Amino acid sequence: MRSFEDLGLSEATLKTLKRKGFEEPTPIQERTIPAILEGEKDIVGQAQTGTGKTAAFGLPILERLPEKSKSVQVLVLTPTRELAIQVAEEIYSLKGKKKLSVIPVYGGQSIDLQLRSLKKGVDVVVGTPGRFLDHLNRRTLKLENISYLVLDEADEMLNMGFLEDVQEIMKSTPAEKRTMLFSATMPPEIMHIAKKHMREYDVFKATKGELTGQQTDQIYFEVSQADRFEALCRIVDMEEEFYGLVFCRTKIDVDAVSGHLIERGYEADGLHGDMSQSHREKILDKLKKRRLNILVATDVAARGIDVQDLTHVINYSLPQDPESYVHRIGRTGRAGKEGIAITFITPVEYRKLQFIQRGAKTDIRKARLPKVKDVIRTKKKRIKADLEDIAQSSPQSGYLEMSRELLESHEPENILAALLQYSFQGELDEGSYTEIADAVVDKKGKTRLFVKQGQMDGLTRNKLAKLIEDKCNIRSSKIKDIHILDKFSFVTLPFHEAEILLEYFKKRKKGSGPLITKAKMSRK
Repeated sequence: MRSFEDLGLSEATLKTLKRKGFEEPTPIQERTIPAILEGEKDIVGQAQTGTGKTAAFGLPILERLPEKSKSVQVLVLTPTRELAIQVAEEIYSLKGKKKLSVIPVYGGQSIDLQLRSLKKGVDVVVGTPGRFLDHLNRRTLKLENISYLVLDEADEMLNMGFLEDVQEIMKSTPAEKRTMLFSATMPPEIMHIAKKHMREYDVFKATKGELTGQQTDQIYFEVSQADRFEALCRIVDMEEEFYGLVFCRTKIDVDAVSGHLIERGYEADGLHGDMSQSHREKILDKLKKRRLNILVATDVAARGIDVQDLTHVINYSLPQDPESYVHRIGRTGRAGKEGIAITFITPVEYRKLQFIQRGAKTDIRKARLPKVKDVIRTKKKRIKADLEDIAQSSPQSGYLEMSRELLESHEPENILAALLQYSFQGELDEGSYTEIADAVVDKKGKTRLFVKQGQMDGLTRNKLAKLIEDKCNIRSSKIKDIHILDKFSFVTLPFHEAEILLEYFKKRKKGSGPLITKAKMSRK
């Protein structure tokens, strides 16, 4: 892993990154920053949300921009108003002391405010396609001097039906600009835009398994469907300062989980696609200002959310695929700070978790949920520490007076115990928690494995069985139905043992022996 110092950034930019807490570049930053700084080609970058794409294009562009140009130099297109605001804020924070102006423009914001800002002269404009077209039609946004055009979350703009708007805007820009297209996925329509509207370009990919940081501790808990909410509450209560996203599969789940959290007294809210833009913006503003510490959301609703310093991402529902998993957990463990990604699985979801783990090329370790006594013990320690801090900082005089009056007629221990009971009885009551039964993951299924060698390679039933026994420490009684054909073979193993064998062959050097891959799974 290279450092930011290795990428060719100026000393002033490095100081800005240090103040923001950035320690190491993400894969997409490592690849695109030198290319933008040192070259002149257009850029196509593929990376998931949460991988630092804004800094990947923002840092080198800011380095190259002249100050006080009094005309628009950079145009950044985003699919949503929320993302426009976030990207504009991030670019502004990255410019350091450089005298450059950055504004977002989007529907729903006062057009008069935008007109005044544009008239004064702006260097970087970030906005949605619809509002950009509005300004172009009014001739209040002049693009003849732009040096850079950036399409951020290009696939999302395509999904939202902005393809024609984006192409219309691109036609209004000068041919000699540099164009940069960033997208989580690369459907044919996206590459068609690149080929039709971009000059010679380089493609940089940071996709499967390249998580935003090595700082993310990935954990899974085995819980029954009925115990997920109780498990969530225990995890939140064990943390001194929980600040995270909880992912659900449907908007119905989002409403249910967020509603139950609010009923229990947590600072929580939900986000899904049925909400108005103004409601969405209010919720995200509360999250950013930490008036909320838990946001429950669907994958679609969370697209484009870029909130810094999240401590946790919790997969309340298992994501659909490895890409979605990487997409979700990329929102924590950023800017050099440690984060935690937690996934709940029911007994029947173990195989899907293994599929996600292999596809994302990452390790997700199993852990046990904290017991009720552990949660209560943690809460007591926190309360004790808080009370000691207040005592050391001299309590207010009114409370001291009440304390003296009570101590005149009662023993100190009894008064303090009564005060704790009065203040924390509900919070420290073990009865407010429901016991969670241990969920037993089903690993009894059998898997049919395909071996890319057969009789013509000198493979026999005994040789294959001995290889499995010796190298993987799998008992012969577990090995079933070996079938050796001319050019390939089959063997059946219990699911757990099959995972051990697959892991062994994955670590072997290519060409050093038979390679085994999964053919199909069956319940037997």
